[in-house]
Amino acid sequence: MKLTSANINVMVKACRKASRYLIRDFGEIEKLQVSIKGPGDFVTSSDKKVEKIIIEELEKARPSYSILSEEIGEVNKDKEFKWIIDPIDGTSNFLHGIPHFAISIGLEHNKEIISGIIYDPIKDEMFAAEKGNGAYVNNQRIRVSSRSNLKDCIIFTGGPRANDKSKDLIFEEYKKISLKVNTAIRKLGSAALDMAYVASGRCDGFLQRNLNYWDIAAGIILVKEAGGYVTDFNGKDEYIKNKSILAANSKIIKK
Repeated sequence: MKLTSANINVMVKACRKASRYLIRDFGEIEKLQVSIKGPGDFVTSSDKKVEKIIIEELEKARPSYSILSEEIGEVNKDKEFKWIIDPIDGTSNFLHGIPHFAISIGLEHNKEIISGIIYDPIKDEMFAAEKGNGAYVNNQRIRVSSRSNLKDCIIFTGGPRANDKSKDLIFEEYKKISLKVNTAIRKLGSAALDMAYVASGRCDGFLQRNLNYWDIAAGIILVKEAGGYVTDFNGKDEYIKNKSILAANSKIIKK
């Protein structure tokens, strides 16, 4: 089985079209690394360009849906349906020529994410999920891992930023977790792909504070449809409100 609903098809089409420009721009990054001006302004321009293409494609198919996107903010139309968009999740990786970033699009219905796409244009991996229909990568069904012993697990995380007020707390949490998982903690630089990798069993858990909704929207449905759990750091489903998210399989989430 693969996902073929109208909304999934719309998201896939938008990702494919935007990715052509993203891949082309990524090819220019290496040249810009050695320039005096640097690639900063160029990446900002790429972010906005990719976002514009995605929104144009989504609005063409669903003109009444509301939008929440990293660059333009919120556009309120339909009260039931809303696209949640991150045009480049992993901007710092992109900026430094590291081929690990993604386009992330989630669709919310009445405050609940019902479908999502995370597309890695460099590896050409399309992670997709839809409520009640499972999670897939390139049309192959995916599931979270089944590891139950924390010391055998790989956990992904990210942050903190330099000016993060929670920096000391985050470092303390990092230290505690590293002692339980034999220091098998990875910071790859893209929250969206981190959650996609939890969904596909490539890692066993992901946790991070102070993320924006667009960073995790598509990842939430991916992990849930792959058999995993998503909570905040208190074990509740208020991860958007509290800006702390934990995603893992059922055997380690409480641990």
